[in-house]
Amino acid sequence: MANLNKNQQNQQNAQNEFEKVNFGNLPIGENEDVEFSEEFADEADHVAQQRAAAADQRAKQQ
Repeated sequence: MANLNKNQQNQQNAQNEFEKVNFGNLPIGENEDVEFSEEFADEADHVAQQRAAAADQRAKQQ
């Protein structure tokens, strides 16, 4: 159980560091081909896939 808490703490630390990065200078892309590995996907990746699919569906309906 302690190992799980340590893993959660590591993930939170990584997320905190990620949030400190300024992405404002990155170019805006559209329909970019991005590699995806189910092996390395976490819950956030699966949620993002669901949101993207829903957005694609809404765009097709307009």
